[in-house]
Amino acid sequence: MTTNQSNDSGHSRSILLAGAGGVLGRHITHALTEAGHKVTGLGRGGRNDIQADLTNRDALLRAVDGHHFDTVIHAATALRKPPMRHRDMHATNALRVDGTAHLIEAAQATGARRFVAESMVFGYGYGDHGDRVIVEADTFGPRGRSPELERHIAAMRIKEQLTLNTQGLDGIALRFGLFYGPGGTDALLSMLRKRQLPVPADHGRVLPWIDLTDAARAVVAAVERGRPGQAYNIADRTPMGFGTHVRCVAEEFGLPRPLTVPLWLMRPMSYAHTVMSTTLRVSTAKAERELGWTPAHPATRDGLAAMRAAALT
Repeated sequence: MTTNQSNDSGHSRSILLAGAGGVLGRHITHALTEAGHKVTGLGRGGRNDIQADLTNRDALLRAVDGHHFDTVIHAATALRKPPMRHRDMHATNALRVDGTAHLIEAAQATGARRFVAESMVFGYGYGDHGDRVIVEADTFGPRGRSPELERHIAAMRIKEQLTLNTQGLDGIALRFGLFYGPGGTDALLSMLRKRQLPVPADHGRVLPWIDLTDAARAVVAAVERGRPGQAYNIADRTPMGFGTHVRCVAEEFGLPRPLTVPLWLMRPMSYAHTVMSTTLRVSTAKAERELGWTPAHPATRDGLAAMRAAALT
């Protein structure tokens, strides 16, 4: 999987990528390979170079025995479609807690010194953050306002603590906005075609978004230039409400405009309702300054247009 292209760090790294078979993982694999690194995929599926379940510690350690890597990346989730109810996040929460602890042990066993973890901006807390732009120094992992929200936030909190505080490991956390783009928007397109996705009016609520190709470029930048023990917000420059984002997708791909419904009607879809109720803005100045990363698609409309253009070629 390696190429002869050079990278900013001056040498090719041997990288173990957990979650290589997922949507983000496939983008990360492509970006790292393009940058000249050698990627070994880790996951449960048969298409992975090393097959193992992150929640099974002993099997994971057996699977990596005898391998050596410079860097390990944790981009594994258990999501096959957008989470709608709180319970849809439970398996991913287990990967964030037990999976991270086990993968760190695997990283140490393979001699890796750098560990890059996928994190999320929702670790700053669900709900209305108002107009304030959140930076990495703000509290990450505040106690959730309900048992279910605490379950989600605690998993993100623990994942970052393990990543950033493990002795002898150069840990870096990337706090991503909501993903969209090639492979990530497909589920929305399908639901819009079938008119199965009503959305609420945003009423000023906005969320951070990130195109998957830009997210993958940020992972490469973190591998090559990330500062150990640091977290970075990764999002585009145009926060957008959930409903507005979905309407943009419909408009760009010529699909029926989704029905607008009151927010309370979404309550049975408990997790989606929580996300749609949240207002959150983040600064990416630290990532731009320290990683040399900027989004190629500064707004959702730019990324969607690029995605549609690529689909036509």
